[in-house]
Amino acid sequence: MAGFQSPITIREAIHRISHNEYLLPSFQREYVWSANQVETLFDSLMKGYPISSMLFWRVKGEAKSKYRFYSILRYYIERYHVHNDSFDTNLTNDFWAILDGQQRLTSLYLGLCGSYAYKKLRARWINLEQNFPTRHLYLNISRIFPEDESDKTYNFLFIDKAESQELPLFVDKEVDKWFRVSKILDLYSGDTEDIDDFSDSNELTKEEKKVLRKLEKVICNTHLINYYEEDTTDPDTAVNIFVRINSGGTQLTFSDILMSLATATWQSKDARTEINGLVDQINNLGFNISKDLVLRSFLVLYHKDIRFRIKSFSNVFIEKIEENWESIRDCLYQCFVLLKGMGFNGRTLTSNNAVLPIVFYLYYSGTYTTIANSASLKEERALIKRWLLRSLLFKSFGGSSDQTLARVRKEMLDEENQEDFIKAKSLKSFPEVRLSKVLKHDDYLNEETLDEILMTQKDQPYAFSILSVLFPHLDYGNIFHLDHMHPAISYDANNADHSWEIHNSILNLQMLDANENMSKMPSLLTHGLRRNWMLVRTRTCFLNLI
Repeated sequence: MAGFQSPITIREAIHRISHNEYLLPSFQREYVWSANQVETLFDSLMKGYPISSMLFWRVKGEAKSKYRFYSILRYYIERYHVHNDSFDTNLTNDFWAILDGQQRLTSLYLGLCGSYAYKKLRARWINLEQNFPTRHLYLNISRIFPEDESDKTYNFLFIDKAESQELPLFVDKEVDKWFRVSKILDLYSGDTEDIDDFSDSNELTKEEKKVLRKLEKVICNTHLINYYEEDTTDPDTAVNIFVRINSGGTQLTFSDILMSLATATWQSKDARTEINGLVDQINNLGFNISKDLVLRSFLVLYHKDIRFRIKSFSNVFIEKIEENWESIRDCLYQCFVLLKGMGFNGRTLTSNNAVLPIVFYLYYSGTYTTIANSASLKEERALIKRWLLRSLLFKSFGGSSDQTLARVRKEMLDEENQEDFIKAKSLKSFPEVRLSKVLKHDDYLNEETLDEILMTQKDQPYAFSILSVLFPHLDYGNIFHLDHMHPAISYDANNADHSWEIHNSILNLQMLDANENMSKMPSLLTHGLRRNWMLVRTRTCFLNLI
């Protein structure tokens, strides 16, 4: 019967997760909490703070096959293991789908049964244990902090297994004792030992044992999980409830809700898996996009209104996206393959939205399948690159990007119809001139902006785009170096013409093909002459660009 049910313990909730009695509907968002949020949650529980009520949907009968369902994360690795595994519910008993409370329940499970891995400082983004060490949740049972000394009374911390050795109890360099939180479930069951046995064998003090007793009470004895159970047999009602409770200013983003609607409506494909898979593929090329860009591409390619609005994602619109998904997916991916060949990556592509007009053109021209490598499309690649460089350098897609996208796309539209769908013009080549006119690129270049361009520093993201204009002859599909012309020895902090700002700027930078075996000789030009030379060269190159 629908309504608030008798509260359960955290231990019982963990048991239900372990036995897949708690699952996530396909329209749920993914796990997003940080390690610090998990640690704070456990501290709050130990301090007796209430945990907010949750909303569960009791799934039974035909509703079990209406949507796809996913298991709650068993372990977390930043970027590399963040997607939930699909779970086949065809042969299962009735279960609960989590409509509200997923972040808290997943956090409780990761702390009590799983692990949480995030990238070490200055480590590489490669999924290796040395870069993303497995961490288990531990509690410092030697110290309890007064509220006036710390924001956390109980010090919970995800600790690298290389330090903890995954021991139930280990002592750090400061002789503090750290208790592995998952061990409390074993001690409560008492199969081999209980808290008394554990305390005696590890020579815990009375106060340390008291902390373990409190942890046991919070996790195993106190009925802290309050939940409302919805027992509707109509899955669409469950979706509407989910959208309603998550569209009123919560942490759930608008794109999360739109993703939920798309996932719930697709019939033959798993939208969540497909879209996440595409995002991962593109990011594996070296870029940094999210599902937001994929969802926005749906609107740019088909809808009259490109703004993120729930009403835009009607069933008819979402069905059209599913019908054309393979083409949309391939177009997006090949567009980023093209950009990678131009030398761009997640850092140097300073606006992801600037890619969408290119996607629109490639999609409706049908050239996306061969644009990256075809010799016959070399000129097309040059037009696209020229326009993209202008748009990035002139920051065309900063600020009101929705309005900018709408204006640019309008130049490539033929007509609109009553179903809110758009139709593209038949374009023989990428319309760089018309699109640049819309973005007023001609108004950008002046003495002030040239000075700003010249003083761009080596480590700034825009440096690549500027140097791509100045050194267009390089094959940016190969490895290249962004290097100083004058050696570092020429830097003189006491001379304005030899200042580090000038030494490290476009004035003193060049692109080198790493495959060329070339030796650099120190330039004979002074920094002042170098600036004048680069000013003339930059002006010439940028005038050609616009």
